Parts: sequence; C-alpha cells; structure tokens
Amino acid sequence: MFGFSMSKEQKMVSREVSKLVKGLVSDSAHEMDENGEIPGDVIQKAWELGASVSSVPEEFGGHGMEDSPIESIIVLEELAYGDMAFAVAATSPSLFINPIRTMGTEDQKKKYLPLYCKETFNAATLALNEPHFGADVMSLKTTAARNGKSYVINGSKCFVPLADQAGHMLVAASVDGENNLFIVARDNPGLTIGEREKNLGCYALPTFEVELKDCSVDENDRLGGSEGCDYTLFIQKTRVAMAAMAAGIARASYEFAKEYAKGRVQFGEPIVNRQSVAFMLAEMAYEVDSIRLMAQKAASELAAGKDVSRSSYLAKMYAGEMAMKVTDFGVQIMGGHGYIREYPVERYYRNARGISILEGMAIV
Repeated sequence: MFGFSMSKEQKMVSREVSKLVKGLVSDSAHEMDENGEIPGDVIQKAWELGASVSSVPEEFGGHGMEDSPIESIIVLEELAYGDMAFAVAATSPSLFINPIRTMGTEDQKKKYLPLYCKETFNAATLALNEPHFGADVMSLKTTAARNGKSYVINGSKCFVPLADQAGHMLVAASVDGENNLFIVARDNPGLTIGEREKNLGCYALPTFEVELKDCSVDENDRLGGSEGCDYTLFIQKTRVAMAAMAAGIARASYEFAKEYAKGRVQFGEPIVNRQSVAFMLAEMAYEVDSIRLMAQKAASELAAGKDVSRSSYLAKMYAGEMAMKVTDFGVQIMGGHGYIREYPVERYYRNARGISILEGMAIV
C-alpha cells in the first residue's frame, strides 16, 4: 500500500518534473492558452524526461523500468500543476503506448512501440469520448463489426487530443456488445478528422472530432488480438490519471490564491487574516490533499494488482467535484481580479471543469 511520504526515487521524479514545469510552462502557460498552441520545443523537453516510455522494454525502444502507477500520478500532478493542456499534450502518446505495452500481442508491440519510443516526440492518441447526450465510455455507440479478416468501424468521437498530428490512435468500439480497442492509422480510409474543437478550457490543447465510416482495420489490429483487451482496467487506469491531474490543477489554484491573499492589503491588513478567506484557504488545502490521497490509493491498488473498479471511480468522481470547488474558491479569493484572464485562477477554473466531463485524457 502507499505511504504518506515519497521514496527517494519518487522525490527525484517529482523534483525533475517540477523543475521542467517551473522553467518552461508556468510562466508561459497564459501565453499558450491565449495563442491556443503549445510550442513543439516545450513538448519535446517534457518528452525527454522519458516518463511515457520508462516502462517500455528496451527491445522496443523504452527504458525497461518497472511499471509504477504511483510514479505516473506524481508526474501527471506536476505537469498539470503547470497547465492541464500541456499535461495532456505532453503525455498523449502514453494513451497509445501504455495499452499496447500492457495488453497488446507480441506482434503489436514489435510493430507499433518502436514507432513512438524514439528520442523525438511523435504524437499518438486515443479516440474514446463520444459526441452525444449521456455518452458513457462503458456503453459505446461506436461499433466494430467482423468482416472476414477485418473489422469495420462506424461511429463518432470527440475530444481526441492531437488527432491532426497523431500517426496512430486507439479507437474504442463495441464488438457485439463487448468494448474493445482498435489500432487505427490516421490515413486509414474511412477515418476523417474534423475541425479543431472550441472548448471551455484547455485552449492550448488541440482536440478534434473524428468520424469513422466503414473504416476497415485488419483483425491483427484489435488490441490483444482475437481475445481482445481488458477494456475495463484500461478505463480505470485513465480515471486514476485524471484524478492525479485534478490534484495538480487544484494545488496550483490554492497556492496562487494563498500568495495573493498574503500580499493583498485592505483596511490596513492582508486579506489572509480575514476569517472568511482563511477558512476558504484551509478548505482548499485539505481538498487538494484529499484528491491526491484518493488518486494514490487507487494507484497503489493498481500496482498491487487489486481490483480498482471502486477506488478509480471514486477518485475521479471526487476529483471532478473538488477540483471545481477549489478552483472556484481561488477565483473568489481574488475577487474581481479572479475574473480577469491576466491571472491564472480563471484558467484553472475552466480547465478543472474538464475533469468530471472528459474521460481518457491521460493514463497511468
């Protein structure tokens, strides 16, 4: 089980990612959000940390390290602390790499992992969310029908990160009522990438709708082969990751609001001395820790090979609600300044809304 202090290795991972975020992201996050773009060199610097390929065997281009969900959530929290859009973009290849590494056939690993485990960032992604009312990733409308030695996929996806750049994507589809993942190339006939979406938050992250109309893929590109993959476990791992990112966003809002309250003087004293503000900051602090602890509990159960259906669901659900609460308090503490785009708390608030709405934007 997890402990309440990080190991020496985990502290090192946290320190290195934090250094990257403070050096490249924190000061430029507002500009990236306004411009709707993350510079390629910034993503490349994050890629060079090697988090996305650390657990990939060396024979496929990775580092061959032990799989560690706890270290993954440490990385995701620190990246999201800088900016959620950046965190999703920088780790998007993991949405493709991780399922193939853990659930793919040997042939799939040999064919696809070396393509995305190089020194240079190479985009890959996941098409999971669907654009219809009441969409549920456990009850997919997108279907894949067997046709000889192929599967024909039909359906629509939305909020697909970096779809315009990705060489391949995993597409979630139902085969006779059973949810599966399929490896689909961007140039595959029948796959169409729509216009870039205009979203409430994460302005810097390019997301797209994807249409699949009679999109035929080889039977060998069904993740896990004829047996398929453990789709439920896959979803659970993405939910733990989303909770970790929520901890990063909430912590960023809390820390910014706290420093503002210490420096903002009204009626002869800092507003942090006022009970109403102090109580909000205290509540923000323990909710940040609560989100993190729930993510850690679920991640530790993953590492132990336990059933995480309950803990992963609760972690994401709680994270979605409390990240909104914490970031809303951040806006309130700053008063009118919190509503101005010059300050980051409004961006934290917008981005936090995506935690409860979106699925599968990151994975541990």
